[in-house]
Amino acid sequence: MTNPASASKILDIPKYYYFSSGNDYSGSHGNFTYKIKNGDTMKVMTWHGRLCSEKASIENEMEFERSEEGFNSMIKWLEEKCSE
Repeated sequence: MTNPASASKILDIPKYYYFSSGNDYSGSHGNFTYKIKNGDTMKVMTWHGRLCSEKASIENEMEFERSEEGFNSMIKWLEEKCSE
């Protein structure tokens, strides 16, 4: 069951406020793993498996504007990658 406080329908990701405060986030859904690094932009990395991002083979990487619009685009992109 998806967390009602989540910004995503399939992934457990905090709402935009969490990221607007400058926080990083990582999580997984089954074997799909992702990390969101916050800076001037929100940089997202995805891979499959349980290794941490430093040891994993990163399969996808994308940067999004650190804004509510960029956040919504990031959620959509992550959901698409998770469903592939």
